[in-house]
Amino acid sequence: MSSPRTGPEAGRTAPPAPDTATDVVRWAAFSCVLVPVVLLWYGSSPAGAAGTALGLAAVTAACRALLRRSERGAALLRAAEGAPSATRGRRHRVGTGAQGGGRRPGGSTPVG
Repeated sequence: MSSPRTGPEAGRTAPPAPDTATDVVRWAAFSCVLVPVVLLWYGSSPAGAAGTALGLAAVTAACRALLRRSERGAALLRAAEGAPSATRGRRHRVGTGAQGGGRRPGGSTPVG
């Protein structure tokens, strides 16, 4: 049986994990605004700055979609790892090295 925690950490809980995808998207959106302003400040044409802003916005939207898709896939993978599967028994390994492939020790000899 474990003893109750005492001291400065007694009532604290672990801080929530940061949502890194949201942070990345926020910084990207900030750059979509900041970069055209800097371009205008240094004498670029308004059309060039607007084109740059549109290009950055398109890249940001594509990256956001890929990040969200990756998060959903990771969540599905975590859920699948926790649930037993009818197709995966003791003899069915999943992961690297399951088929015994890969590099073999020893030197390689040229064929010829």
